Amino acid sequence: MNKLILGTIALSLALVSTGGATQAAAPFELQRASGASPFALNCNGAAQTGINYPNAEVEPWITVNPRNPNHLVSVWQQDRWSNGGSNGLLTGVSLDGGSTWQRSAAKFTRCSGGTVANHGDYERASDPWVSFAPDGTLHQISLSFDDSDGNQAILVSRSTDGGLHWSNPIELQRDTAFDFGLDKEAITADPNNSRYVYAVWDRLTDLLNPDPTQYTGPTWFSRSTDGGATWEPARNIYDPGRDSQTIANQIAVLPDGTLINVMVSFILFDSPAPAVNVVVLRSTNHGVTWSAPIIVNSLQAIGVVDPQTGHAVRTGDTIPDIAVDAHSGAVYVSWQDSRFSAGARDGIVLSKSTDGGRTWSDPVQVNKARRAQAFTGSVDVNTDGVVAVTYYDFRHDTRNPNTLLTNYWLATSRDGGRTFSETPVGGSFDMSTAPDALGYFVGDYEGLAHAGDAFLPFFVRANSGNLANRTDAFVAVNSDIPDASEGGFTDVNTHRASLRALIASHRARHH
Repeated sequence: MNKLILGTIALSLALVSTGGATQAAAPFELQRASGASPFALNCNGAAQTGINYPNAEVEPWITVNPRNPNHLVSVWQQDRWSNGGSNGLLTGVSLDGGSTWQRSAAKFTRCSGGTVANHGDYERASDPWVSFAPDGTLHQISLSFDDSDGNQAILVSRSTDGGLHWSNPIELQRDTAFDFGLDKEAITADPNNSRYVYAVWDRLTDLLNPDPTQYTGPTWFSRSTDGGATWEPARNIYDPGRDSQTIANQIAVLPDGTLINVMVSFILFDSPAPAVNVVVLRSTNHGVTWSAPIIVNSLQAIGVVDPQTGHAVRTGDTIPDIAVDAHSGAVYVSWQDSRFSAGARDGIVLSKSTDGGRTWSDPVQVNKARRAQAFTGSVDVNTDGVVAVTYYDFRHDTRNPNTLLTNYWLATSRDGGRTFSETPVGGSFDMSTAPDALGYFVGDYEGLAHAGDAFLPFFVRANSGNLANRTDAFVAVNSDIPDASEGGFTDVNTHRASLRALIASHRARHH
């Protein structure tokens, strides 16, 4: 595909005006990685249900080449559907630290070149993830599926030229009936050894059973020991049992090679006291065997809504993120949680382990504007051991019911996650312009990486009021800015979501 030279959005000079509220935007450079959709109209190859949002990008992820800090590679969903997935996953490649971008696409769907012959014959794709190996090989993963039938698969692809071209997909797991649901996969190239690559996801069963207590959702795992050329058969590494499931599995690797798989476990949905916890599994032999689950802490997310209208905002409410300090081995997990407001609104919390994930600190609240809903957090640690957490909030929203002013923030800690300073990442945008996928939607997660000591938030903003191009994906650079003030007014979620509603909102397919 042709290279896209996309200029800097000079937010340090601009004024953002949305819905009658005008404010000076942050002194931050945002570089746009996305552009107009390359996918043809009706490229799915079958009649589709739901509403499609052409040109809309959501749910980005980013990785940095360990051999070249100016080489950034990102992925996102392109042309999101209201009832699950997108027309395909696009890749953005920058060789100059994010100033300019070119795009490519792995063959994960028909829209992006998938066929029966190359194993990418699917109508939609979701949950993009990408990871650099130490030797510069890129590994990408997709949840690919059909809207018209139960065909679905976890697919992986690799690139040996920095993300410009991708191999034909390899199938890690496939199901062909709506009674099953593959979901929320992630891929991690081992930062210590390019031979090892790890993939993890959850697999739901008995979705059509009229008795919901028969439902299950174990964690599944596969690995490559030859740099992604071949993969071992997928296997179940943790099963919480009936009426239970895991979600948002993600593997991080410690300096000593230990694997830490973070997830959320929902145990006994229909019991009087269901257990909802952020949990980790440990492996000291590259994933051959795994520990019993270790509880980090309870998850007390209630979901997010437009405070003026009650319209749902789909967020990372059950999607924790994990990061490792490559020098000290400290592990950080961040998630969305309402504990610090006594259940009135979600905020962003952080917990730390200094013993390889065996024990965890009590959570601390990261977001500074504690009277506003904050959501969809990401965490990273740079080469200096500084911890960063990014998230959205509504602190600059107004009483105008026609807009939902939203801001993105970068909080950093130089004392191991005990205290944080906060930096705005761009000005306000109107979240109500975003695609509506069981709520206004920019992604169940957002990207955050670092190049040396510089953090690189990679996230989606809504293009306020532009219904032909509702969202774009941006990388933020030059983030050394003073701490921000709280501002805003008290924001309470009076439409608390049930556990089943929270978990159902994150499934790739909503039938």
